[in-house]
Amino acid sequence: MTKQKKLRHLEYYDLQECFDDLYSKSQQGKIFTNLMSLISSEENIRLAYRNIKRNKGSFTAGVDGITIKDMEQLSVEKYVEIIQRKFLWYQPKPVRRKEIEKPNGGIRPLGIPTMTDRLVQQSILQVLEPICEAKFHERSNGFRPNRSAEQAVAQCYKMIQRSNLHFVVDVDIKGFFDNVNHSKLIRQMWDMGIRDKQLICIIKQMLKAPIVMPNGEKIYPTKGTPQGGILSPLLANIVLNELDWWISSQWENMPTHKKYCIGVNKNGSLNKSGIYQTLRKSNLKEMYIVRYADDFKIFCRKRKDADKIFTAVKKWLKDRLKLNISEEKSKVVNLKKHYSEFLGFKIKAVWKGGKFVVRSHMSDKAVKREMKKLKNQIKTIAHSKNKNETILQIKKYNSMVLGIHNYYRYATNVNLDCMKMQFSIYRVAHHQLRGQLKKKGFIQRNVILKNYGKSQMVRYMHQEPICPIGYVQTKHPMQKKRIICKYTKEGREEIHKSLKLDETAIIVLKMLAKEFIPKCSVEYMDNRVSLYAAQYGKCAVTNKVLWIDEVHCHHKKPKSKGGTDEYNNLVIVHTNVHKLIHAVKRITIQAYLEKIKPNKSQLDKINKLRMLAGNPVIAFSKNFENNTNLTNL
Repeated sequence: MTKQKKLRHLEYYDLQECFDDLYSKSQQGKIFTNLMSLISSEENIRLAYRNIKRNKGSFTAGVDGITIKDMEQLSVEKYVEIIQRKFLWYQPKPVRRKEIEKPNGGIRPLGIPTMTDRLVQQSILQVLEPICEAKFHERSNGFRPNRSAEQAVAQCYKMIQRSNLHFVVDVDIKGFFDNVNHSKLIRQMWDMGIRDKQLICIIKQMLKAPIVMPNGEKIYPTKGTPQGGILSPLLANIVLNELDWWISSQWENMPTHKKYCIGVNKNGSLNKSGIYQTLRKSNLKEMYIVRYADDFKIFCRKRKDADKIFTAVKKWLKDRLKLNISEEKSKVVNLKKHYSEFLGFKIKAVWKGGKFVVRSHMSDKAVKREMKKLKNQIKTIAHSKNKNETILQIKKYNSMVLGIHNYYRYATNVNLDCMKMQFSIYRVAHHQLRGQLKKKGFIQRNVILKNYGKSQMVRYMHQEPICPIGYVQTKHPMQKKRIICKYTKEGREEIHKSLKLDETAIIVLKMLAKEFIPKCSVEYMDNRVSLYAAQYGKCAVTNKVLWIDEVHCHHKKPKSKGGTDEYNNLVIVHTNVHKLIHAVKRITIQAYLEKIKPNKSQLDKINKLRMLAGNPVIAFSKNFENNTNLTNL
């Protein structure tokens, strides 16, 4: 499992225990009436900045023109004060409407809140998430921590291949995000135990925030949650959580007269085979839901059951959630005869080896969409103005290929789809890049070497490899272990066995997160914590773990020479190393060399930092008395 950045962030700001407590109480059915004190706390607001500061959307301005770059310049005190003041009397600024083209040719409306409203939403999300996670269904996979499309696809494969459920109800909700009923949503939050009246009022204000259309017209919504809002995915899951549990109550969680022993499988899932055998003797309809955001499927064993469930779900969505379905896109599919599309995949059950197994491909729309993007990128490479721009565009093309492979490799026949794309794209490449493609070259990047190093389809241009879209290997999608949860100690141990920080570094990390340095920007203070964690609490030069009074955050390019507080311009070093980097007098340099006693490798690192700071290098000598030989002095 990869590192979970946001999980680490909780630990930095000492909020993990607090959020664990919310999760535990929510599981027990407790009521929450005083959440605003935690939401508006300094630690939670600083955590909100850390969690969204590098989001792609953070660099997109709302109606006020402010982005994360503007917030970075503020001091920590000022930043916290602005957000806390916003909570006292919350009045959201208008949401900027932006329309983007959908793959099927339609228009997807995005709502872009202002930067301060996004930080407010993130602060609320962090506190609501553990409460809601305790209440959400196991097969709800979209916009949740430690879940992805991979788990949703794996659950579908299991239903088809292991449970032999070959009739699926495909339901497409018409304009889901635009048609969420506000009153129903608030009632659902209340039923989940979220009963802080001030918080409820703030969320109501968010939902009613005016929308500024591209033509300048301002509209006031009476329903829906804006796509693009940080809180919208969580609110969407709250709305459809009722559907998940209603479907489960019709079969999986149906009580039986006789009590059966429920076993636990190796992956932590519950074994209810005894209960299901009894239920199959009744007239109940067997059904299981798999959902990713507003896209969901209901798997059934019999066609007549699937037809009845389709009608029931359509009526239930209309009566309970005030939502309509798309009649053209919603249907019952026999997977033994037809493909069913889900999250860009098309899935079918085929007879093989005496049983039905899954056959899956990229959906036709996905193939067409990705091929068009790659062909356009090839044309961009061909029309680049110089060598540097060409290499930059090739790297972008490679990242696109990697992205396609990483997402669609869970299709059993993805290799056939990608080879089909390969022939088409290579025709364009050979036409556009006439004679510039070479068969021999050298791959420097490890990620490309690992994935494509053995392929004979790799081509080179200006010594830069071009990844072949046709070279891909299928990977079996894995379901999430039930124990995995960012809000329990056992679950976190499964996510990452160790932070690779010793006890001293963990203590210092928490102290750094709480420390204030007057007049320093919120970006500098936050990046200082990030760097200390990234360097595992060690000095970048001496590689020794630093205590709080030894930690110095050095600007590689000084601010006096135009340097910034950006992450890449900072490095954590020991205080003595920092003084040596900036020292110019021979006696001062000699004194700190005696204290540090650097070897040649360490002195090389110091000299690189000295040169960036505009200071002369120090010549290395095993005899420290001669080590004050400074070039250019």
